[in-house]
Parts: sequence; structure tokens; C-alpha cells
Amino acid sequence: MAKNIETILIANRGEIASRIIRTCRKMGIKTVAVFSEADRKSPFVEAADLAVFIGESPANESYLEVEKIIAAAKKTKVDAIHPGYGFLSENAAFAERCEKEGLIFIGPHPAAIAAMGSKSAAKVLMQKNGVPVLPGYQGEDQREERLLKEAKAIGFPLLLKASAGGGGKGMRIVEAASDLKAAIAAAQGEAKNAFGEEELIIEKYIEAGRHIEFQIFGDQEGNVIHILERECSIQRRYQKVIEESPSPVLTEKLRTEMGAIATKAAQVLKYDNAGTVEFIYEENTGKYYFLEVNTRLQVEHPVTEAITGLDLVQMQIESAQGLPLRIRQEEIKSKGYAIEVRLYAEDASNDFLPVTGMIEQLKWPEMEGLRIETAIRKGSEVSIFYDPMIAKLIVWGAERSEAHRKMKYVLRQLICLGIKSNQDFLLAVLNHSDFQKGIYNTQFIQEKINLEKIGAKEAEANQWAAIAATIYSWQRREQSRSLLRAMPSGWRNNFYDFQKEIYLIEEEEVLVKYVFEKDHFQFLFGEQKYQVRLLSTSEEALRLEIDGLQYTFAVAQKKDRYFIHQESLGNFILDQKPRFPDLAIQKVKGGFTAPMPAQVIKVLVAKGQKVMPGDGLLILSSMKMENTICAEEEGEVEAVFVSEGARIDAGFLLLKMVD
Repeated sequence: MAKNIETILIANRGEIASRIIRTCRKMGIKTVAVFSEADRKSPFVEAADLAVFIGESPANESYLEVEKIIAAAKKTKVDAIHPGYGFLSENAAFAERCEKEGLIFIGPHPAAIAAMGSKSAAKVLMQKNGVPVLPGYQGEDQREERLLKEAKAIGFPLLLKASAGGGGKGMRIVEAASDLKAAIAAAQGEAKNAFGEEELIIEKYIEAGRHIEFQIFGDQEGNVIHILERECSIQRRYQKVIEESPSPVLTEKLRTEMGAIATKAAQVLKYDNAGTVEFIYEENTGKYYFLEVNTRLQVEHPVTEAITGLDLVQMQIESAQGLPLRIRQEEIKSKGYAIEVRLYAEDASNDFLPVTGMIEQLKWPEMEGLRIETAIRKGSEVSIFYDPMIAKLIVWGAERSEAHRKMKYVLRQLICLGIKSNQDFLLAVLNHSDFQKGIYNTQFIQEKINLEKIGAKEAEANQWAAIAATIYSWQRREQSRSLLRAMPSGWRNNFYDFQKEIYLIEEEEVLVKYVFEKDHFQFLFGEQKYQVRLLSTSEEALRLEIDGLQYTFAVAQKKDRYFIHQESLGNFILDQKPRFPDLAIQKVKGGFTAPMPAQVIKVLVAKGQKVMPGDGLLILSSMKMENTICAEEEGEVEAVFVSEGARIDAGFLLLKMVD
């Protein structure tokens, strides 16, 4: 007999919470959001019918606190809990606790979650049932000598991987036997810190592999289907950033074969909700191997929804109620192509370092076939506590080339100002000829994208951005002038002399000279001259005519920093240099400063300790990423200015060393 669900608590946050709320509203189901201090004013909290505060901003004090979530569910008398993805979504103990409390867990049964919770156990189970797995070692004997022996038997290159983990933590590629001992120690240490256990598995490393996953779905009556594949090979730090479907590399024969294997894996688990079977595909041999089953809804599920017209969240809720699947395998058809890109607050040119700050402008273009998944808006704060994703952009097209063309248009038109994002990086990937041809694998970013050039612009583009910043500042000064209104703007003793501004753009100094003449500006950059007219202005944009051509610039200002977007030029961050620099502000010699807002996880050194180049000094955590600050040269620690657990801003002085 089907269970009735009238109220669902969403044990998650951000865009996935907003996504679940949207389907619940369509189904006439009441929603309860839970929120931390950092999320108090978030859009997903407002969108829910009811919201419950569950703790401070760190996830381990809020979204990972099982007791607080269960208490919120009881207080609001919900029927079910949807875990979303991440946090507690693949926690078998949490699923069991929900059942014990009489709450419906919207996900697979706890035994399936537990079976796939250990990568080593999952591989053994799949291997027993005829699912192809990567050659490797997954065993209880974790002594160093056993790991060394097994690794040498597998051969190099190989991959060390934390059995309990995900997201790239506890993972090391080992190219040669000489690197093996150090890599094992490092992987075990990282796994212990991240997941509480240091068990590793060893696998053959597929250097030119493609990451292809199949959406699976089951009901409580034993019916299991797959809902086609997603190509997820464009990754950085083992994390996906672009997904598309259908995969450009799969033939119909291979798609059918891999889909049948994915379904078999689901049948082995008696799977009864949404999940994903992940494979690594070796293109040069045509072989594919099982990687893992994600026992939850995937971040990239909208790609599948776009090509099939299905609502996977609705299917999850129906399955959790005990309803049978409404669709059979032979009825699942792919229509057109879909691509998803993940817009992150991060600096791609600086090894994808996450950034924080307030969103000053966020605007999406209007387009048929465009879907936006976000819980960020103008005025939202991107904090250090959670994943730095701003939004997922999904585009559908009748053909792959159409979907790609539309996505490039979206990325050019998208306005996201106030922080640095990976918008220009995403465009660089989509514009690459190999990506357009479907010729790529998991090493594509490392091998084909020059990250140092992301954000770097031609001199003329920087000049135009400087013109926009200068006129924006000039216009705001004009509007605020209350004295000497009759005096011409920019009045000087020598009226014909140019005014000057200096900006830093990606550490490049740009000198601007300009003068206002009746109805237009004259700008001078060395020998380059421009005649510029201000056509219209608002708090967020300028319409300029530069040498007879008209352009719109989106602008946001934070003190002496300007954020500029122009659809054909991209994004710019300009720092206006003060006319009278503060000589007291100097970099501390031998000082190490925080590269980003963060929390101090561990201090690895003490005052008086001698260190060598490459030695770790501190471990910082920001946006679910850990970064180790290392010594650049030999020296002695003179002072440490932080303690473990401290939360610090970017630029904070961490410690000081002496030669």
C-alpha cells in the first residue's frame, strides 16, 4: 500500500534545496527547510513553506548534525526527509535513523547505501556479479608492505583512492615505484583527516579515460531501469564542471551494453530510488570499468531531465511512497542534446582557488531551452563554509552543436559581478576545437587549457574596461556634486591638461588619461586615442559609444575595486591605485598570509622550528577544500599568529619566518 507524503523536510541547502521545493510545490507537497546561520537570508529558506534554524554556519554544527535534523522533522511533523546530495545523502546510519523515527527517507534503502559506502566492498560485490571492474587491490590487509606488493603487481601508473571517500580526497596518482611510499602515506593521512579512516584501494590508472555515468532508478516492487548516460569527463581536482548527454563517444551498441550493466548493478543492490552507476571508459581499447554507485541524486541530474522530459525528484518521491515506476525501459528515449556547466566562485588561473564575497550583480539572459538552478541572488554572500557553486546552467538544443552554441551565448551574456568566477574558463573550454569535436577525456583541462591565460585580455580590451570604470566613477561624482556645480567637470588650472587614473588589471598597470569636451570624452593610452560618448547610465550599467560603435558595460563598484562585464570582452576586475599611496602598508618580510578567507585546520609548526622548502606550515580550509601552506625556502619560524580553529580573512598574517 502506498504511503502518503504531505510534508517533506529538506536536509540540505542551496540550489538543490530550491530544486526540491519546486517539484514539491508542483506536487502539492508542503516543504520544510533547515538552515544555518550563514543561510538565514538565503532564497531557499524563503521559498520553503516553513524553515527551522539548526545551528551555526560550519556544516558539522548544522547540516551534518543528525540529531538537530531529526528534531526539526519531529517539531514540524513532516512525513519524509529528502537529503539532496552531499551532507547526509549517502549516510546509511542516517537513513536507518529516519526509518526508526517513522520518517520516510527519500533515497535508496539503507542496505544499498551501506553496500556502496565502501569503494572496496562495492568493487568486490560487483566483481562477484559479473560487472567489469578495474584491476586492483581492495583488501583488509592495509600494511605498507602489502600495499607496496599489490601496487607493483598492478603496475604503473596507478591510482590510490580512499575507500570511504569522495571528492578527490585521499586520492593520488602514482607514476613510478619510487614515489609509492610517500604517496601511500599522504593518501592515508588525507583519508584519515577527511573520513576518519585510512583504508585505501589501489587501481590501474586509466590515463586517457572518459568518465561516463548512467542514471539508474528503481522502485520498491523490484523494477529497475536506467535513464541513459551523462558524459562527465571535464573535471578539475577530480570534480566535474561540465556534463553533457548523450555522450559524444558512445555508439548505440555501446550505450545499450553499458546501460544493461548499470541496470545489473542496480538489480544486485535491489535498488529502489535514484542513483548513478559510474564507469571509466578507455577509448583506445573500447573497454569500460565500474567505478562506483552514487546512492543519491546527482548534481548533474538536470541534463537527464532535459533530454527525457522526466522529473527525477518527483520520481524519487513517488518511489519513496511505494508507487511503482511509471515508465518502462523501452519507453525511455533521448530527445536532442543537453549540456550543464557549473558556475563557481573560484579563480581558475590560480589553480581554481575558491573565492568569497558578496554578489553585486547576477543576471541571466532569456533563452528558450535555458534552465538555471541556483540559490544565489544579488546581495548573497559566498562564504567559506560551503561549496563555492553559484549556479548550474543547463541548455537544451536539438543538436549538440546547437546546445553548445546556445551555452556559449549564455556564458557571454551572463552577468555575475562582485567576485571572481569561472565564467571565462567555462567559455574557454566550450570554445576549444577538441571539445567541440567531442575529443576529450578526464585530463582535458590539464592538457588543453592554458589556465594562466584565463582572465588575461588584450591591451585594447583592458583599455575599454578602464574607460568604463573611469566614466562610471566620473558619472557618480557628477551626480553627487553639491558645490561648484557651475564649474566644468574635472576643472584644472590648465583646462586642456588630461586627468589621470591608474588601474591594476590582473597585476598589469593601465594608465588612463582623459578629458571631457562638451559632449564627449577624449581618452589617451600611450599613443592610442579613443573618442567616447556616454549615451545612458544607471547604477548597474553604462551605454557607451567608442569611436562610433555602441556597447553596454555592466559595472559594480566596491570602494576602489571595479567589476566590469561586456559580452564580447568578458569579465574584468580593476583596482584603482590611490593617488597618494599609503607607504605604511608594506608586505611583512618573511610573512605568510592567507590566500583566501578560511578556517585554520591545523598548525604544523611551532616558534623556533626549522623548516625546509616544501615543508607544510599550516592547513587551511575554505569551501570544502583543504590547502596546505608550504615553506618556499629554508628558514626558522619566528612567530605563529593563528591557532587551530581560528577563522581568518584573506591577507591575514599567519606566521613569520627568518633565514
